[in-house]
Amino acid sequence: MASKSFGILFFCLGNICRSPIAEAVMAQLVAEAGLGDQIRVDSAATSTYESGNQPDHRTQAVAQAHGYHLHHVSRQLRFQDLEHFDLIIGMEDKNLDDAFRLLRPSAEQKAKFRLLRDWDPVGKGIVPDPYYGNTADFELVQSIMMRTMPALLADVKSRLV
Repeated sequence: MASKSFGILFFCLGNICRSPIAEAVMAQLVAEAGLGDQIRVDSAATSTYESGNQPDHRTQAVAQAHGYHLHHVSRQLRFQDLEHFDLIIGMEDKNLDDAFRLLRPSAEQKAKFRLLRDWDPVGKGIVPDPYYGNTADFELVQSIMMRTMPALLADVKSRLV
Protein backbone atom coordinates (compact mmCIF):
# COMPACT_ATOMS: atom_id res chain seq x y z
CA MET A 1 0.00 0.00 0.00
CA ALA A 2 1.39 3.42 -0.96
CA SER A 3 1.76 5.85 1.88
CA LYS A 4 -0.18 9.09 1.78
CA SER A 5 1.70 12.27 0.97
CA PHE A 6 0.94 15.54 2.74
CA GLY A 7 2.14 19.03 1.79
CA ILE A 8 2.56 21.99 4.13
CA LEU A 9 3.18 25.47 2.72
CA PHE A 10 4.04 28.33 5.07
CA PHE A 11 3.71 31.89 3.84
CA CYS A 12 4.15 35.50 4.90
CA LEU A 13 4.60 38.87 3.17
CA GLY A 14 8.14 38.56 1.79
CA ASN A 15 9.22 34.97 2.50
CA ILE A 16 12.52 36.10 4.01
CA CYS A 17 11.79 36.14 7.77
CA ARG A 18 8.90 34.19 9.25
CA SER A 19 7.97 31.57 6.67
CA PRO A 20 11.55 30.38 5.96
CA ILE A 21 12.03 29.80 9.70
CA ALA A 22 8.75 27.88 9.82
CA GLU A 23 9.85 25.79 6.83
CA ALA A 24 13.25 25.00 8.36
CA VAL A 25 11.91 24.05 11.79
CA MET A 26 9.18 21.84 10.34
CA ALA A 27 11.52 20.25 7.78
CA GLN A 28 13.93 19.29 10.55
CA LEU A 29 11.14 17.80 12.68
CA VAL A 30 9.83 15.87 9.67
CA ALA A 31 13.32 14.52 8.94
CA GLU A 32 13.89 13.56 12.59
CA ALA A 33 10.55 11.72 12.59
CA GLY A 34 11.58 9.80 9.46
CA LEU A 35 8.63 11.22 7.52
CA GLY A 36 10.49 12.98 4.71
CA ASP A 37 8.97 10.64 2.13
CA GLN A 38 5.45 11.47 3.33
CA ILE A 39 5.50 15.16 4.32
CA ARG A 40 6.60 17.94 1.96
CA VAL A 41 7.41 21.38 3.38
CA ASP A 42 7.88 24.68 1.53
CA SER A 43 7.36 28.41 2.01
CA ALA A 44 6.31 31.36 -0.11
CA ALA A 45 5.32 35.04 -0.08
CA THR A 46 2.17 36.96 -0.85
CA SER A 47 4.30 39.67 -2.49
CA THR A 48 7.08 39.75 -5.07
CA TYR A 49 9.19 42.21 -3.01
CA GLU A 50 11.87 39.66 -2.20
CA SER A 51 11.42 37.08 -5.00
CA GLY A 52 14.70 35.34 -5.73
CA ASN A 53 16.34 36.48 -2.49
CA GLN A 54 17.67 34.34 0.34
CA PRO A 55 16.27 34.76 3.85
CA ASP A 56 17.16 37.95 5.73
CA HIS A 57 20.64 37.76 7.29
CA ARG A 58 19.15 38.18 10.77
CA THR A 59 16.73 35.31 10.12
CA GLN A 60 19.65 33.15 9.06
CA ALA A 61 21.79 34.11 12.05
CA VAL A 62 19.08 33.39 14.64
CA ALA A 63 18.06 30.14 12.95
CA GLN A 64 21.66 28.97 12.77
CA ALA A 65 22.19 29.81 16.43
CA HIS A 66 19.36 27.36 17.19
CA GLY A 67 20.72 24.65 14.88
CA TYR A 68 18.58 25.30 11.80
CA HIS A 69 20.01 25.93 8.35
CA LEU A 70 17.90 27.80 5.84
CA HIS A 71 18.12 26.60 2.25
CA HIS A 72 15.47 28.71 0.65
CA VAL A 73 14.98 31.32 -2.06
CA SER A 74 11.92 33.55 -1.79
CA ARG A 75 9.06 32.99 -4.19
CA GLN A 76 5.50 34.20 -4.50
CA LEU A 77 2.46 32.00 -3.89
CA ARG A 78 1.23 30.36 -7.10
CA PHE A 79 -2.20 29.11 -8.07
CA GLN A 80 -0.70 25.60 -8.36
CA ASP A 81 0.06 25.72 -4.62
CA LEU A 82 -3.67 25.36 -4.00
CA GLU A 83 -3.50 21.90 -5.57
CA HIS A 84 -0.06 20.79 -4.34
CA PHE A 85 -0.45 21.55 -0.63
CA ASP A 86 -2.87 20.23 1.97
CA LEU A 87 -2.24 22.98 4.53
CA ILE A 88 -1.37 26.55 3.55
CA ILE A 89 -0.36 28.38 6.69
CA GLY A 90 -0.04 32.15 7.09
CA MET A 91 1.54 34.11 9.90
CA GLU A 92 -1.17 36.77 10.36
CA ASP A 93 -4.65 37.67 9.14
CA LYS A 94 -3.30 40.14 6.57
CA ASN A 95 -1.32 37.29 4.98
CA LEU A 96 -4.56 35.33 4.58
CA ASP A 97 -6.37 38.34 3.10
CA ASP A 98 -3.50 38.96 0.65
CA ALA A 99 -3.37 35.28 -0.36
CA PHE A 100 -7.13 35.16 -0.97
CA ARG A 101 -6.92 38.32 -3.09
CA LEU A 102 -3.96 36.94 -5.06
CA LEU A 103 -5.15 33.35 -5.59
CA ARG A 104 -8.95 33.65 -5.39
CA PRO A 105 -9.34 30.15 -3.89
CA SER A 106 -12.62 28.26 -4.04
CA ALA A 107 -14.45 27.58 -0.77
CA GLU A 108 -12.93 24.09 -0.73
CA GLN A 109 -9.44 25.49 -1.29
CA LYS A 110 -9.96 28.18 1.37
CA ALA A 111 -10.44 25.39 3.91
CA LYS A 112 -6.72 24.56 3.50
CA PHE A 113 -5.69 27.97 4.89
CA ARG A 114 -4.89 28.42 8.56
CA LEU A 115 -2.83 30.64 10.83
CA LEU A 116 0.32 29.08 12.29
CA ARG A 117 -0.53 29.91 15.87
CA ASP A 118 -3.71 27.81 15.64
CA TRP A 119 -1.31 25.07 16.84
CA ASP A 120 0.60 27.20 19.38
CA PRO A 121 0.32 25.68 22.87
CA VAL A 122 0.64 29.19 24.35
CA GLY A 123 -2.40 30.43 22.45
CA LYS A 124 -3.68 31.79 19.17
CA GLY A 125 -2.55 35.06 17.66
CA ILE A 126 -0.19 36.32 15.00
CA VAL A 127 3.46 35.65 14.37
CA PRO A 128 4.80 39.22 14.42
CA ASP A 129 6.89 40.40 11.48
CA PRO A 130 10.43 40.97 12.81
CA TYR A 131 11.73 42.74 9.67
CA TYR A 132 11.81 46.26 11.14
CA GLY A 133 12.83 45.02 14.57
CA ASN A 134 15.99 43.84 16.27
CA THR A 135 17.53 40.48 17.15
CA ALA A 136 15.05 39.99 20.01
CA ASP A 137 12.19 40.17 17.51
CA PHE A 138 13.79 37.44 15.38
CA GLU A 139 14.39 35.36 18.53
CA LEU A 140 10.69 35.70 19.42
CA VAL A 141 9.68 34.41 15.98
CA GLN A 142 12.14 31.52 16.29
CA SER A 143 10.74 30.58 19.71
CA ILE A 144 7.15 30.65 18.40
CA MET A 145 8.17 28.30 15.58
CA MET A 146 10.04 25.92 17.86
CA ARG A 147 7.16 25.56 20.34
CA THR A 148 4.39 25.40 17.72
CA MET A 149 5.77 22.97 15.14
CA PRO A 150 5.57 19.81 17.30
CA ALA A 151 1.78 20.26 17.67
CA LEU A 152 1.41 20.96 13.95
CA LEU A 153 3.45 17.87 13.11
CA ALA A 154 1.31 15.75 15.47
CA ASP A 155 -1.81 17.03 13.68
CA VAL A 156 -0.35 16.24 10.25
CA LYS A 157 0.77 12.76 11.38
CA SER A 158 -2.81 12.03 12.48
CA ARG A 159 -4.00 12.92 8.96
CA LEU A 160 -1.57 10.46 7.38
CA VAL A 161 -3.26 7.42 8.91
